[in-house]
Order: sequence, then structure tokens, then C-alpha cells
Amino acid sequence: MHRFHFTPKHGSWLNIAEREWSVLARQCLARRIPDHATLAREAAAWTEARNADRVGINWRFTMVDARARLPFLYPDPSGTRQ
Repeated sequence: MHRFHFTPKHGSWLNIAEREWSVLARQCLARRIPDHATLAREAAAWTEARNADRVGINWRFTMVDARARLPFLYPDPSGTRQ
């Protein structure tokens, strides 16, 4: 059974989901897979291994960076610009 997990249209959760799809495609799906059952097994095994390894994401785009590059989306709450 497939489950969909809806993510916000804008924001870091969408970035995480897109990144994971990309990694899955490169590490698991970048080859010919003969049928749906094999695909389901391979994807499940990949997911289990990735979760067991407790893979995380190291964000490098900080709030300071966001305020400097995207001031219209992340205004400075103090009202002063740096």
C-alpha cells in the first residue's frame, strides 16, 4: 500500500523530500528494474538501510543568509539591516 505524505509548498520539508527522491533515484533506481514487486522490495530495502544509518541533512543556509539574500521573505524582526 502506498502512503502519500504531503509537504508544504514552500519550505525546508519540501527540500528534504526532493533531496531524498534524488538520492533514491541515484542509489537505487539508476538501473533497469524488471517489475513492480522488485521495485517495491528494492525501495523498501534502501529506505530501511538509510533509516538504520540515521542519515541526516546538514543545512548550510542559515537564517542570517536568508535575511541577506531574501529580505522580502525573511525580514529582520529588529527592523535594522545588517
